[in-house]
Amino acid sequence: MKEKKKNVYELAEERLAVLFKEFDNIYISFSGGKDSGVLLNLCIDFIRKHNLKRRIGVFHMDYEVQYKMTIDFVDRIFEANKDILDAYRICVPFKVRTCTSMYQSYWRPWDPSKKELWIREMPKDVLTAEDFPFFREDMWDYEFQLKFAAWLHEQKDAVRTACLVGIRTQESYNRWRTIYGGLKQQLYHNYQWSSKIANDVFNLYPIYDWKTTDIWTANGKFGWDYNKLYDLYYQAGVNLERQRVASPFICEAIESLRLYKVIDPDTWGKMIGRVNGVNFSGIYGGTRAMGRSSIKLPEGHTWKSFMEFLLSTLPEDAQRGYLSKLHTSIRFWRTKGGCLSNETIQKLVDLGIPIEVRNKSNYKTTKHPVMMEYLDDIDIPEFREIPTYKRMCFCILRNDYACKYMGFAMTKEDAKMKNYILQQYKNIWT
Repeated sequence: MKEKKKNVYELAEERLAVLFKEFDNIYISFSGGKDSGVLLNLCIDFIRKHNLKRRIGVFHMDYEVQYKMTIDFVDRIFEANKDILDAYRICVPFKVRTCTSMYQSYWRPWDPSKKELWIREMPKDVLTAEDFPFFREDMWDYEFQLKFAAWLHEQKDAVRTACLVGIRTQESYNRWRTIYGGLKQQLYHNYQWSSKIANDVFNLYPIYDWKTTDIWTANGKFGWDYNKLYDLYYQAGVNLERQRVASPFICEAIESLRLYKVIDPDTWGKMIGRVNGVNFSGIYGGTRAMGRSSIKLPEGHTWKSFMEFLLSTLPEDAQRGYLSKLHTSIRFWRTKGGCLSNETIQKLVDLGIPIEVRNKSNYKTTKHPVMMEYLDDIDIPEFREIPTYKRMCFCILRNDYACKYMGFAMTKEDAKMKNYILQQYKNIWT
């Protein structure tokens, strides 16, 4: 008899059974969003259903600027389950990226030097910078998360620590790569949904195979509490896949920044004076003024000359950052080449664009590395795969300092930080 295929809920339950059996210290990274909310509810239900005599941690990075409904949801979850949850509510002035301004590439939540501008009062019973000996002034929020994991492991004197993260491969290619792009030696017991981040410390992704519809089906079926902000997103016509509660100033959130004015006007009024460029981004974040819809090339310009004009309007630091990215990209396409499919290569050939195609790549792909010069523009569906000055214009208009739209993964500062972290943890895989 053919065995019945298990659904994603049953598979998640099996994963939790493994985790609660094999890890003496478990905590959940909880943003207040739909995915981390479902993961937290799964764990709460699992503990209560199996009458487990243990507590789990909940790691919540409070970014100061959040919808009131998100704060309310976090408060409700902590209060309703304080018998089994250890709350780690973090209010620390780490650096957080912002794409609202050409004059600053980051801001700091809970910056003590700007206390008079804080969006709200700091909650009670939170952990601040003074609680973490590893905190540095130049620390980014994502580095803080890594350091926190090792810190908590040591604080708990744990044998093995699990940080549960509610990411799903459906959300983005980067999240798919988090699950499937790791090295075998970084996995916990060959579980694909795991990755080692320090000695005896692992990130685990129990709902990595869930779809957005699974998230809302679970909330409805089990009557779980959730962030009511999503109800308002739905009423406002925001697509299910674009409903996020992340930091409102990152590039991915700019298009929905304007919703703060309608959904949470009191918070919006304070945000305008908190981070540079918020009001402009709220008004024009989804328009061609910030590169969010089709851009019309000004008369008399090529995309290269328009890029040079845009760069001339920026502060010197921002200019240098974009030019460094551009020169790196030009050198890459000239010497190594980007990997393109046979279909895309044929389109370039048909258009008479000079290219040099190599047979082999250092990457695991069936595509071929193609060396070529930067183009001004190109009208093919694979536009985002081809190096053009038009794409660079998009980055500048979007205040995309990291040039993600150009395919860059990290800045020079990011690389420096990554090397620092790797040096700190260089022995964890030996």
